[in-house]
Amino acid sequence: MPKRDKLKSILIIGSGPIIIGQACEFDYSGSQALRSLREDGIETILINSNPATIMTDPVMADHVYLLPLTTTSIDQILKEHPQIDAVLPTMGGQTALNLCIEADEKGIWKENNVEIIGVDINAINITEDREQFRNLMLDIGIAMAPQATATSYLKGKEIAQEFGFPLVIRASYTLGG
Repeated sequence: MPKRDKLKSILIIGSGPIIIGQACEFDYSGSQALRSLREDGIETILINSNPATIMTDPVMADHVYLLPLTTTSIDQILKEHPQIDAVLPTMGGQTALNLCIEADEKGIWKENNVEIIGVDINAINITEDREQFRNLMLDIGIAMAPQATATSYLKGKEIAQEFGFPLVIRASYTLGG
């Protein structure tokens, strides 16, 4: 991320509790982001519902909020810190991205004049929708392995017979796994 001199205060969204498939890599990347931002003189405000992380240590961020990862909590923080210029949702995995999208849909970022940095909503939506992502890659000339979307067991079985094995099966609307 290039340095942006106009950004003075950034909200970082953590990943919440560690669950299968979502582990310490978010805590590590979030901790490093907090450290770098603070070294650049940027005020850091962290929201994370998991107190058992490195990034929620009081010395990591200027302000740490151990709150549920909800738009209500985001609203509360933005009211307490109206100086927040930007939100960085990419350090909290799928949970943070989902919360960022929900806050955007509710107009929270626009209402509070907060810029989303590190990613944009359109990029999240395209990469989570396997079909949109495939079409984008093909449009820009990047070859992709054959793929199809199944919305039922029977459709999945038909696709498996058509493609043969091995298969990679992934859920849509998640950037993990």
